[in-house]
Amino acid sequence: MWCRRWTRSGPTATWRASLPSPDPELGEVILEMTRTGTYLKCSAIHVATGLEVSAIGPVTEPRALERVAVAKLKRALSAR
Repeated sequence: MWCRRWTRSGPTATWRASLPSPDPELGEVILEMTRTGTYLKCSAIHVATGLEVSAIGPVTEPRALERVAVAKLKRALSAR
């Protein structure tokens, strides 16, 4: 299920999506992208547990940043 929303305030922009996880055993994940200048912050929230992780990188690589955030989320969930 996709839920897109852009919010603009000054030099920042936010995009949020509720996605089925690329890994079926991970469950539903919410991804939030926030752009500030030339940097992009991707936050990944695990819906079932509420655990949140984030990754920061260049605005030119949003898909790579999503992969990093989901990988960090998997690692954080396995450490629990």
